[in-house]
Amino acid sequence: MHLYLGENPRTLYLVTSSQEEGKGRPRRALVFRAAEDKPYQAIVEFLHKDQVNLTNSVRLTSRVVKGCLGLICVGDDLFLAVITSATEIGNTRPTADSPESVAKIHEVNFYCLTSSVWDDLSLVGDALPSPTYVEQADVMAMRDSYQQQNSAQPAVFEHPCAALKKILSSGSFYYALSPHWDISSRLAERLSRDSGVADLGGFDYRFVWNEYIVRSLLDFRERLDMQEREDLDRCQFIVLTIQGYVGVFTIALPAPPTNGAPTLATLSLISRLGAKRAGTRFNTRGVDDDGNTANFVETETILVTEQHCFSYTQVRGSVPLFWEQQGLQTFGQRIQITRPQASQPAFERHFAHLTEQYGYVNAINLLGSKDAEASLTAAYARHLQIAKAVWGDDIGITHYDFHQAVRVGGHDSVMHDLRHVPGFVSDNMDRFGFTMCDAKSDEIITEQKGVFRTNCLDCLDRTNFVQDILSRTSLEQYLLLVRREWVNSNSLWSYHRELWAENGDALSRIYAGTGALNTSFTRSGKRTLAGVLSDATKSVSRAYINNFQDKGKQVAIDMFLGNLTNQTQVTIFDPIHDSVRAALDARLSEYSTTKTCTIFVGTWNLNGRPPFESLIPWLFPRESTPDVMVLGFQEIVPLTAQQIVQTDPEKKPVAHYPMPRIWENKILETLERRPSKKSDYILLRSEQLVGTVLIVLVKSELTAVIRNVEATKCKTGLRGMSGNKGAVSIRLDYYDTSFCFITAHFAAGHENIDERNADYRTIVNGLHFLRGKTIDNHDNIIWLADTNYRIDLDNASVRAYAEDDALDMLLAADQLNYVMDAGAVFSGYIEGPILFRPTHRYDVGTDNYDTSEKMRIPAWTDRVLYRGSKLDLSVYSRAELKGSDHRPVYAAFRATVHVIDHAKKAALGRLLAESVTSTAPGETLDEKLAALTFPHANDLPPPSSETEAWWDTPNHPNGVVPTSADLDLSVPQRGNPFESPLDSPLSASPSSSDEELFNHALALQPPMIPSKKPPPSPPPRQKAGDS
Repeated sequence: MHLYLGENPRTLYLVTSSQEEGKGRPRRALVFRAAEDKPYQAIVEFLHKDQVNLTNSVRLTSRVVKGCLGLICVGDDLFLAVITSATEIGNTRPTADSPESVAKIHEVNFYCLTSSVWDDLSLVGDALPSPTYVEQADVMAMRDSYQQQNSAQPAVFEHPCAALKKILSSGSFYYALSPHWDISSRLAERLSRDSGVADLGGFDYRFVWNEYIVRSLLDFRERLDMQEREDLDRCQFIVLTIQGYVGVFTIALPAPPTNGAPTLATLSLISRLGAKRAGTRFNTRGVDDDGNTANFVETETILVTEQHCFSYTQVRGSVPLFWEQQGLQTFGQRIQITRPQASQPAFERHFAHLTEQYGYVNAINLLGSKDAEASLTAAYARHLQIAKAVWGDDIGITHYDFHQAVRVGGHDSVMHDLRHVPGFVSDNMDRFGFTMCDAKSDEIITEQKGVFRTNCLDCLDRTNFVQDILSRTSLEQYLLLVRREWVNSNSLWSYHRELWAENGDALSRIYAGTGALNTSFTRSGKRTLAGVLSDATKSVSRAYINNFQDKGKQVAIDMFLGNLTNQTQVTIFDPIHDSVRAALDARLSEYSTTKTCTIFVGTWNLNGRPPFESLIPWLFPRESTPDVMVLGFQEIVPLTAQQIVQTDPEKKPVAHYPMPRIWENKILETLERRPSKKSDYILLRSEQLVGTVLIVLVKSELTAVIRNVEATKCKTGLRGMSGNKGAVSIRLDYYDTSFCFITAHFAAGHENIDERNADYRTIVNGLHFLRGKTIDNHDNIIWLADTNYRIDLDNASVRAYAEDDALDMLLAADQLNYVMDAGAVFSGYIEGPILFRPTHRYDVGTDNYDTSEKMRIPAWTDRVLYRGSKLDLSVYSRAELKGSDHRPVYAAFRATVHVIDHAKKAALGRLLAESVTSTAPGETLDEKLAALTFPHANDLPPPSSETEAWWDTPNHPNGVVPTSADLDLSVPQRGNPFESPLDSPLSASPSSSDEELFNHALALQPPMIPSKKPPPSPPPRQKAGDS
């Protein structure tokens, strides 16, 4: 196919070539142009080639275009991504009815739909005239006009999609050459489908990397009629791509003695890298809240002969816990498990995905038993033991210290241990089996029933080595069943080793930037000096690339996958669906509910002192138990030069124990031993920057509904080079509402107002979370900080006013109030009324303000400020703890959070979309959509919360419904269906009349309580996350 550019309006034409039409493809064109006044919307048409006028268009490239990857918006411009160079790798299943050939992408280019500014001059210079051009002079004139339009742009300007092009042109992306097979799904999955022909809607989107940018085109395809949809697929205008590795070899195997001709077999290896938690080595670790792990790869070994197709699948992935590696990483591993007590829900979601997809799961953990890796191993084992209560023997784990085994017995010992040691991995090889089908009929003979999930720290070198052994072991089992002599084929195992060595290098280059270690042994079966030197060189290169180059690559990956916060997905103009989307947004209340949560926030400058008094007066000033507790500390360690340089929170202990851990344990002990304990708390996340620490604790039952927890920090001391001053922030999503908490320590000094203002601006501009999120991207923001703003009065006046509780006089001279009124800092934030005395500075252990030589002026340095329309401040005060020269400050909030029922939203969207086609004559589309009602099964009251019960309403306090409220004698009542007719002898009754019985009932004391046994208790309150 070819790509043309037309102007007035600017339009891109993707049209089939004469060669493709000669092979049976329809004569078609896919036309793209930008919608007016809507930068994130495109207009797409699928036309017959004869309907497209290319007279005044320019062919943008002399290369044959292989297909379109999708549409993406970068900045204010809209780009079309097309494959301009690709080569065929081979046919992975020659015995199939249609070829299952794979192509590797070598180059992808992005062409702008909205502006000529980004037209690539080199490509325009290589542009060819359309077939209808006659005058060559006209072509040259058009080229000159392009050059004149772009000559004003400096040569240093980089194309907005340059980083995306670099990733997509790296040689790690593959696609199916035929539209009839699905490269994203393993063989067993494809054969189990009802239809033998692949459909674009049935691909495994765990592994489709361009799903975000191609989604609008897939939606456009779904709206076409059946014939046009088939033509679109046959043209292969839309391409779905995977990232990973594909290798194919054709092998001659020994033949049976019938005719002596060799048997041709095809050996393939397909590795599909997951796109759900994608990224680079030090930037993407562990699991996310949906159960997706970093560097998750499904690898399938395929052997095809004339009789059978063999398939064996394995997976790899990062340890499915919340862990990361921050800061500069060299050759020592510094690992931080960020949510040690809140990983179980995500851990179980991950294994739920695995068991649903693959059946039985046996995890092979290759981490070491010493140093930092040991903590991950212990946590992994603990979480899996808990998960076995759900899945029982369907999941299991094998711990194998790979490095220790190699040190003791060499690489050969690993193969022996995995294949022969009783009670080890070998026991599950027979249990899991492999997939085998008939080569001619595609009938499945046997199917793989389980999968090995292998991991090391990076899931690269050690993992690839072990997976190679497992693949060979399974393949040997198959060969022993069908043709025993093939087990001794040197060429087969030579190609098998080569495929796995190339696979290890390819996956390592994607995740770590260099080839894999140990591949020399994988290729040759020997450990050589050249291999050792090569591994050393790769290790040094990795350290440099991962620390200094990968952050930019991570941003590009997130942009391509649509993970950046400020990204808007491109849509294709469709008036009906646009109206449906607008109506769906306007009816949020129909598929969402709200809940009320309570949040306790506290801040305290500790002056480097350990705890020695009860924290109850600060953490629980009232009897209520908040859902979330956020505690910020400043100067948790003394701000000496040594502590400032040493930023690792696990080192430089006080009395042989880190001060932050002492305070964490004190807080957890206080929560555990508090009087009238009603619920348990867990440490969700903590983060430290020298002396500044932020801790978030939540009720244990809420861990399943709190997601996307991230932490970041920003230095402001010594112009951003020192962490003695700065901020730490933790963000999270509570159901579908986002919160951001920031604790900070601003510049000290009475007169340093400008420095404090600068610290605030540095923090606001410098705090960045993953995927481009900033402080302002959150629904609710709470600062709990030692702002260090002072009171601009003399010392004697401040102390006198404080002693007399003349707080208004002090607030009038408060520096923070002054700069906020001037709009210099905290614009849009609110602070509750200050009804307590200044919190700084006291003599430690007393109620006396500073009596030292410096005699510092008392001030409200410790403050809580917030922003959020659904935040309601209920308490703002201080606690009278005397363990520091500051008094701790606390605030309590009630927050309203949204709970979106995504299944209900999807159902309502379908209802709206299906109903618009039945609009009556003269009825507007908006009227139709507004009149539609979503069918509700049974309207139920909102669920109970910690403070409210569903049966306790204003109309019925405590759930009591008086009898008189339900019965009214003036309303005609139906007769008793069992009552006899009046003329029947059975009608006479000695009992009282209905009126007498009713009046007697009214005279009783309501409500009536049975005397023998208590009434049944109300239904148990549903725990968060159970719905």
